[in-house]
Amino acid sequence: MQRIEFSSRAMKFLQRLQEKSQKRILAAIYKLPQGDILPLEGKNGEYRLRVGGWRVIWEYRGELIFIMEIGNRGDVYK
Repeated sequence: MQRIEFSSRAMKFLQRLQEKSQKRILAAIYKLPQGDILPLEGKNGEYRLRVGGWRVIWEYRGELIFIMEIGNRGDVYK
């Protein structure tokens, strides 16, 4: 199992969500690298994970999966 770390921005977004939504997103994150994943165009080594209407932007850092940002679809790419 790979280690997972969250940026402070990603943690803030998660903490503002309802508990049911938090659990759904966290369950998908802890299944990485499985799920609805695509590499981001123009962003070398960054990927997105789709969880319903949310997107999780993440990257590999050696043995670490670093969660850079979590946000609503459309807003997270800006």
